[in-house]
Amino acid sequence: MSLRHPGLRTDLIYLDYNATTPIDPAVVEAMLPYLREHFGNPSSAHSYGWAAHQALERARSEVAALLGCTPGEIIFTGGGSESDNLAIRGVALARREQGNHIITQVTEHPAVLNTCRALERLHGFRITYLPVDEYGRVFPEQVERAIDRSTVLVSIMHANNETGTLQPLAEIAAIAHRYGALMHSDAAQSVGKISTPVAELGVDLLTVAGHKLYAPKGVGALYVRRGLGLDLEPIIYGGGQERGLRAGTENVAACVALGAACRLAAERLPSEGTRLRRLRDLLWQRLRASLGERIQLNGHPDERLPNTLNVSVSGLSGEEILAATPEVAASTGSACHEGSTDPSPVLMAMGLSRERALGALRLTLGRWSSVDEVERAAVSLLRSVGALARNVRP
Repeated sequence: MSLRHPGLRTDLIYLDYNATTPIDPAVVEAMLPYLREHFGNPSSAHSYGWAAHQALERARSEVAALLGCTPGEIIFTGGGSESDNLAIRGVALARREQGNHIITQVTEHPAVLNTCRALERLHGFRITYLPVDEYGRVFPEQVERAIDRSTVLVSIMHANNETGTLQPLAEIAAIAHRYGALMHSDAAQSVGKISTPVAELGVDLLTVAGHKLYAPKGVGALYVRRGLGLDLEPIIYGGGQERGLRAGTENVAACVALGAACRLAAERLPSEGTRLRRLRDLLWQRLRASLGERIQLNGHPDERLPNTLNVSVSGLSGEEILAATPEVAASTGSACHEGSTDPSPVLMAMGLSRERALGALRLTLGRWSSVDEVERAAVSLLRSVGALARNVRP
């Protein structure tokens, strides 16, 4: 691995890996031949098509190897949101004669929440949105209380994109299966960062997003366990590509890139996770040593992604801290809508105060993060916090 990614600047520290990752140069090299030379349609019977088809199936095998499943259980999609839509809508419409109830949680990605809301609005489904505790976790007991024989699907994300909090998927899946429901998980943030064997997680469907694990944007995958006994309803109708579940000629180069990214992730787990955990904890220690009780950790202290640090600084907004620290590229726990700043729905659902939610910083590390960058980021952030605190002091 190169010490410096060609897309990363030396004067700007990138701490936003949960938003998107730079494409690994090895991934770029893997996909280039399918942009330059191998242009064939993978459905064509001649040698041009066969070369593309072989590349597609090789990539499918690489994705499957990372998840611990068979290649035939991998469906290529246009990204994580499409995978979520295909899984949730696909199961709901395929099983609506068996029931009309879906269980999810309030801190899910909008791709899950808005798909569920559309099923409520357009198809009369009953959706249960489970609350989370102060760490952002769902209790399996809550699933047990909400589920019944009309439940066709439980969809709980593996890792939260803001806090990194991990959910007890295996326990939840066991409850779902006991009632005859299927289990889906949006694992866009966890795949490639931690081990995600689908058998151990107990999931029937699992979402993968390419740009979260050093592949390009616009490609993803959906794991669909063999033997579910149902035909998912597609969201894109057309030809028979991807077992008839995702029509349209496959984006071979992007699929090859996703396969290469999954192969690299498999080779580097768990050593990369250990390295990122050390960097994450170093950053937390540096901030905590200077700010003490003024800085608070958001999310589970242990059960979270190794690269994710979500913190709030008392009396300051995350947005103003980052605005005062242009040398650090990171995110806040809030979103801007029409000029007004609203606190993160995820953090508010965890029971945090509005002030604490507005003060959130999401600092996420990745493959090209280094000790030097962490040290420099800590110094810069602390300098900004100090300056802002002096300005707001009466």
